[in-house]
Amino acid sequence: MKYYLGIDLGGTNTKIGIVDEDGNILVKGSVPTHIQEGPEAACRRIAAGVDNLLTQTGLTRADIAKAGLASAGPMDIPGRKLLETANLGEKWKYCPIADMMSGACGIHVEFANDASAAAFAEYWVGKGKLAKKHALTRGGVEELNSPITSMVLLTLGTGIGCGIILNKKVYDGEHSQGGEYGHAIIDFSPNARICGCGRPGHYEAYGSATAVISRTREIIDSGVETSLAARREDLATTGAKVVAEEALKGDAVAMNIILETAKYLAIGIATLMHTIDPDAIYIGGAMTFGGNESELGRKFLEAIRAEIKLRALPTCSATTIVDFAELGGDAGFIGAAGIAKVTE
Repeated sequence: MKYYLGIDLGGTNTKIGIVDEDGNILVKGSVPTHIQEGPEAACRRIAAGVDNLLTQTGLTRADIAKAGLASAGPMDIPGRKLLETANLGEKWKYCPIADMMSGACGIHVEFANDASAAAFAEYWVGKGKLAKKHALTRGGVEELNSPITSMVLLTLGTGIGCGIILNKKVYDGEHSQGGEYGHAIIDFSPNARICGCGRPGHYEAYGSATAVISRTREIIDSGVETSLAARREDLATTGAKVVAEEALKGDAVAMNIILETAKYLAIGIATLMHTIDPDAIYIGGAMTFGGNESELGRKFLEAIRAEIKLRALPTCSATTIVDFAELGGDAGFIGAAGIAKVTE
């Protein structure tokens, strides 16, 4: 049995884990990134965290076949370095992070976008593992006895992350920007919302948790009668969960915000279907409103599916699986380890 190390670099904490060759987690943990101290200090701290995991399992570094490092972009994957990363700060710009991590851990490290890593995890051991291709026939939609080979994962949070799997492989694009779908343009009107990157009309400005918070504040400030008004200050700390909580209590305005978000997300998903034609599109991240385990999450998903059906060609909408992801916060390090495995 071979073992692989996965590292999911975050702006606040870095998740690490060791998995076997089948993707089963042996052990996992988390260390503070302390980005203000710079990448070299962070790599040393992460390496100490890896040593702790090895001690817990009784393994040594020699038992780890390879490691994978996942990070948010922009990045140069072939060059093994970060570019101008807004979430990590000035000290991290253009640093050769993959080589730094390799040196600190004493293990060769493969480099990946964090959304791509999460997508690969869902494909390898998550929702995509047992999923089957669908085909449109004269009698309707038929599930084939063939595993899916392509999928997209959208992660909804502060922004919208996107990982793409094509023909069983991660697609990064020619300049490592292949998954930056959060910056696809869905509104070209003069009053288009401004994305966190500073440009107008981007997908993130409409379908992310940040967008939900912004729209909620605007509605509250307009004077509309809603229970959200009493919780305006909570939006800064609790975020989109405030909207979910008030929707569950029966507030119609809160529910409308969630359903409007589903509409925006569906527009982007329909475009993905027509561009990539994947077997499946899965939705993960912090803003799934409880996912399939919640009535609100299921209502959110059904609203997305209904809007897709209105906007996409039947050959796409009928044959593309649209569902929630299942691995949650572990997907990043699992996928990073999986990418290391397939590039061994």
